[in-house]
Amino acid sequence: MNLLLAAQMLGWLIVAMGALQALPMLAALGFGESALPYATSGAALIAVGLPIALGVQPHSVRIRPRDAFLIVSSAWFVAALAGALPYLTTGTLEPVDAFFESAAGFTTTGSTVLTGIDGRPHGLLLWRSLTQWMGGMGIVVFTVALMPLLGIGGMQLFKAEVPGPVTEKIRPRVMQTARHLWFIYVGLTAAECVALMLAGLGFFDALCHALTTTSTGGFSTRDASIGAFDSALVEWIVIVFMMLAGINFVLHYRLLTGRVRDVFGDSELRYFVGAVVAASAVIAIALWSHGAEGEGRIRASVFQVVSVMTTTGYATRNFELWPSLAMLVLLGLMILGAMSGSTSGGVKSLRAILSFRALRCSFAVASHRNAVRPPVRYGGKAVEPDVVAGVWAFFAAYVGVVALAAFVIAAADYDLLTALSGALTVVGNVGPGLGAIGPFDHFGHFPAGVKLLLATCMIAGRLELFTLLVLLSPGFWRR
Repeated sequence: MNLLLAAQMLGWLIVAMGALQALPMLAALGFGESALPYATSGAALIAVGLPIALGVQPHSVRIRPRDAFLIVSSAWFVAALAGALPYLTTGTLEPVDAFFESAAGFTTTGSTVLTGIDGRPHGLLLWRSLTQWMGGMGIVVFTVALMPLLGIGGMQLFKAEVPGPVTEKIRPRVMQTARHLWFIYVGLTAAECVALMLAGLGFFDALCHALTTTSTGGFSTRDASIGAFDSALVEWIVIVFMMLAGINFVLHYRLLTGRVRDVFGDSELRYFVGAVVAASAVIAIALWSHGAEGEGRIRASVFQVVSVMTTTGYATRNFELWPSLAMLVLLGLMILGAMSGSTSGGVKSLRAILSFRALRCSFAVASHRNAVRPPVRYGGKAVEPDVVAGVWAFFAAYVGVVALAAFVIAAADYDLLTALSGALTVVGNVGPGLGAIGPFDHFGHFPAGVKLLLATCMIAGRLELFTLLVLLSPGFWRR
């Protein structure tokens, strides 16, 4: 295992994290706040990371699959640890809470331990938003485009970070891929920022919410989230950009290059949009049956469905006060997630499609003993049996990790609804849950041990479980 190369790469990551402190420092200066906490954390990170990056001399730059798993998993933990420093230097949070908040940021989970967000320093609020924006782009570019630059040919790091069933590179040359992904990501962020400003938000609020919408992260500058702005136009703008962020970025590129038929013919996109429409209709009807009327009912339904399914985690209403049917639908959407190749969490629509089609194939031969089992098909092609088996293995791992997290929360004397929704929301990188962790609640009341486990589950969910779980196998560490 090439531990020296792993250390060198992590050293440069720490340096980059230190350099990023310049942005909240500038925000602090612009709003007349103290920039010293961010200068201190930035200097400390660079002082730690630079000697490692420059001092370590790996004997080889070749990365094997085992190295890829170790580097990718370690990178997210290191980013979460480094990102916790501004919370400490500003005196905002204690170490465990700071790590939790940072992990929730970089994994774009959006669960928070902070209260009184409205009155927090602008520099810190910008840092929270930046952690989600960088984390969201990290899961796309870091895996699809940048890692192959290391000469690993077989896309080991891409497979390590996104071990999903189907992938597609936008362009054969990796640097072109990276540029196109960044263009789309930055473009969506800038477009939403402008739209929110035109809708009446100030530049700072518009920027922070654009950063955390495009990343499907959900950190807000307000305690009441998007509901604090009390604007139907703002809510519809956020709905549109949450949907765009939940779509596979490859489809965005196809649309930009004029391949419209390929975009609207994509079965995963049709499934994603169909699920949003169906879930929104069910919740709207449930709200109507309990007296809610008008456009506000439809808007509230659509907003919350899109927010939960894309794992963004914004809120405009306290959906814990909604009918049980509505809460049950939202609980199911926490599991599903949006499309593969997007910044969202959850199990992803593509896995759901393949599992449904695999079940259909099983039903086709269940009543015919001698029938030949038809292959699972996607995109007009037969899916390899190993891919289908991987989907079922992922579901098994997902259930296991959720069960473990729920057990630990329940063991800390929390109710069943809090335990189950808490486990689903951290593993699926959603943010809010139900019970004691509703849309306008926080995670600060959990014991320190529970917070550390939940933060680890966030990272595991962001890495789609296998990347982190494989490190727990004794065989991984054998030569």
